[in-house]
Amino acid sequence: MHYILFDGDRRTSLLPLTYTRPVAAIRTGILTLKEKWEHHLGNPVGYLTQPYLQEKYPVESGTDNLLIKGSLFADALLARAVKALNTGEALYSGDAILAYRTATVEHEADFSSFKKVIYEHAVREVRNTRDIFSMNGKALEEEFELLTRVLEAGAVVEYSLLNATSGPISIGREAAVMEGSLIRGGFALGDHGVVKMGAKIYGPTTAGPYCKIGGEINNSVLFGYSNKGHEGFLGNSVLGEWCNLGADTNTSNLKNNYAKVRLWNYASERFDQTGLQFCGLIMGDHSKSAINTMFNTGTVVGVNCNIFSAGFPRNFIPSYSWGGTSGFSTYLTKKAFEAAEVAMARRNVPFTGADKRILQRVFEESAKYRNS
Repeated sequence: MHYILFDGDRRTSLLPLTYTRPVAAIRTGILTLKEKWEHHLGNPVGYLTQPYLQEKYPVESGTDNLLIKGSLFADALLARAVKALNTGEALYSGDAILAYRTATVEHEADFSSFKKVIYEHAVREVRNTRDIFSMNGKALEEEFELLTRVLEAGAVVEYSLLNATSGPISIGREAAVMEGSLIRGGFALGDHGVVKMGAKIYGPTTAGPYCKIGGEINNSVLFGYSNKGHEGFLGNSVLGEWCNLGADTNTSNLKNNYAKVRLWNYASERFDQTGLQFCGLIMGDHSKSAINTMFNTGTVVGVNCNIFSAGFPRNFIPSYSWGGTSGFSTYLTKKAFEAAEVAMARRNVPFTGADKRILQRVFEESAKYRNS
């Protein structure tokens, strides 16, 4: 049996974060969606993703394959229903397909011949980028119970105040919380992560593996290898990997008139109503902000952007944009790749040919937004 998570119909709504990863590689709570499924299935899980991502995220298949929609949250009940499927059966919630079992794996599956099995229970799903921070609190609570460890091996917390009254706190392997930090749960710090001196962290917040965080953070998710290490506020936000927010970068998460926030949606290609009063910054992989950068409420920044200058840049910044309030030019791939290679080398992670080809594809796919 091969367990495989497929991107499904939520991938476009989850851009720019899914430009560079499968849907199931998104992190909310302590674990990624893939890791949640591995815990509940008790088996390793692969990805069926976009062809240009498949080199970095290869799929292993055989003659018996169980494919699960990658944007779904795993739980014991759903995992049991998925495992009960027979070959040629598909699990549905209403008209939405949740999983199917097949002898052959294809990127565009035809379900007309599959026997329909109805799942009668509620499902949870990451449908759009704002769900990542909105659903983070419940995910943290569930996974804390699942993993049952507060401090992993080698974790160090020095002269700091951790308040778990409002939610659980989990500190990963070889992670460090420096002195003077104030942390109110729920909070998860991934393996080798660092909370810098005097940080003020409000839950529910997750900083994934190798993240460095400081200043003031509230209800935000950093996937991994990203830095928000200085003073400045980050709230109700999501950062991908290899992002860096310069000193005194601030995000607005509440409009002055208290109106509900609109956020750019790649699926509709417009600013859609979120229904949220609090919504900050969504930033794709490898993007950076200079010191004193200010992001307006509900800003979406693509992959490999470099943002600087005084004032508020616009609320949607396409991938490979270079500039700020005075305007943007195209951040050329040669310079962007050089910066990525240096940043990754600092964490002893190679910038591979596969990484380069993925980022080149993102440059090409996002061109229409830069030219509009």
